[in-house]
Amino acid sequence: MADFTGKAVIVTGGGKGIGRAISLAFASAGANVLCADVDDPAGQEVVDAASGAPGTIVYQHADVATSAACQGLVEKAVGLWGGVDILINNVGIQPLDSYLPAHELPEEMWDRIINVNLKSGFLMTKYAAPVMKKRDGGVIINTASVQGLQSAQNIPAYAASKGGMLSLTRQLALDYAQDNIRVLAVNPGTIETPLAAAGTGNDYAKLRQEGAKAHPLGRIGKPEEVASVVLFLASDGASFMTGEYVNVDGGLMAKGAWAE
Repeated sequence: MADFTGKAVIVTGGGKGIGRAISLAFASAGANVLCADVDDPAGQEVVDAASGAPGTIVYQHADVATSAACQGLVEKAVGLWGGVDILINNVGIQPLDSYLPAHELPEEMWDRIINVNLKSGFLMTKYAAPVMKKRDGGVIINTASVQGLQSAQNIPAYAASKGGMLSLTRQLALDYAQDNIRVLAVNPGTIETPLAAAGTGNDYAKLRQEGAKAHPLGRIGKPEEVASVVLFLASDGASFMTGEYVNVDGGLMAKGAWAE
């Protein structure tokens, strides 16, 4: 594992699932992590889970769909640790009642999904990039999705948000390359998280069974497997990578959505 001792990291949606694994992985590698979420009990559990780690985790309640919350997170990181070195735009929602064709999807639901999943990435970058520039560089990693590459039925807002996140990744990489700020994305397949399990009524056994059929590796992924890729991308080992995405999907995109 790379050494992130003393690095200041912000993880949005850091209380559960992939975000939780990312927060704990950075703390285990010595980083100071600001974990942002709206689930306060989950956020506190992450803080407790990092007890004894070389690094630290501080929890902050934040709805990152709002400008004030995003600005506040960056200001808190600056106040605690003097700046921001790594930003993980991980937060994402896919409410069960959003699985609808576009003509049936309420406008308010569209706006909420886009604001949380995509606009938050813009807002966090808006406030974090100037701070990174003062520290002569940094890394931004966005959690997109395989559904930003190939979509399923009846998820217009979620698919648009994840496809937009991939396009935003490329754009930010070009805009900030001269500032030594690298911008990358990961595309998880089905990962064993509360978000994925919600689609099966929180039946994790069913989630694992159904997911195994779709993924060539014959199983779904673990949050820690995404976190390990994120840490590599944030490390000096990936210092010549920017504007790219990495699929962490058990071969799903290699197979293709059409293939049986």
